[in-house]
Amino acid sequence: MNILLTGASGNLGSAVLPRLVKDGHEVRPMSRRARPGWVAADLASGAGLAEAVRGVDAIVHLASSPTKTRKTDVEGTRRLLAEARAAGVRHVLYVSIIGIDRVPLPYYRMKLAAEAVIRSGGVPFTLLRAAQFPTLIDVLLRGSSKLGPVLIDPKLTFQPVAVEDVADRIASELADGPAGGAVPGAPAGQPASGAAGQPASDPAGQPASGLAAQSASQGGPAAADGIVEFAGPTVATLEELAREWLRARGSKRPVWPIRIPGRFGRAVRAGALTTTAKPTGTRRWRDYLAAKY
Repeated sequence: MNILLTGASGNLGSAVLPRLVKDGHEVRPMSRRARPGWVAADLASGAGLAEAVRGVDAIVHLASSPTKTRKTDVEGTRRLLAEARAAGVRHVLYVSIIGIDRVPLPYYRMKLAAEAVIRSGGVPFTLLRAAQFPTLIDVLLRGSSKLGPVLIDPKLTFQPVAVEDVADRIASELADGPAGGAVPGAPAGQPASGAAGQPASDPAGQPASGLAAQSASQGGPAAADGIVEFAGPTVATLEELAREWLRARGSKRPVWPIRIPGRFGRAVRAGALTTTAKPTGTRRWRDYLAAKY
């Protein structure tokens, strides 16, 4: 296939690009800045997107901005989907995050809105919700230990997944085809609710993608909404992850427990960032630590 890869220079993109090339695909990596062998296009302004999607069979959409999320992830995705629909693209695979409908973070709300844009964008799609990468856990623990002891909420629960495993799953999903169909009659890039940047809701006001994610966690037919969840092989508390991290680094720093208050802490302690979906990745947290330290 001819594949457009947004976010190609990021952590995940750097793993996905060679994986897709290995499978024999013609990959067109995208960047805001011109560079040899890449296509220059900007999600925030729309410049270059029409040329970027021309002749493309599928789009792997990884681009994201934690600081300009509405402009890049929501409005930029709307622009990308409009061009993809006009160009006849047959599959858009968007990498999202497990728990975005259960964990109250502003960034997650914007990712949920981006999912709604894709769901109603008129192009067959797959929403691949991945767990946290080991690099994020590593950064979290580094930040928590700046004062000496490792200050963490020990019961926060994660299921870290290796970027290499996510790259493999992306390749598999592309081979399988879209997990969800385009919404009939929906304007290109408009959320089903009709309000820019706002996800569709059920009558009780719950995001539609949240209903699908709950269905997935209960073993229901999440694929009907195009959502696929993917995480690592091991669910662990942050205390367990921290103690392995300390051993790998040869550190004897103490772990001092704190408690993250509010809905965020309750949700993550309850496992909102984990999934029972199978298959899982194969690379473990300890494998990341062994390679890094």
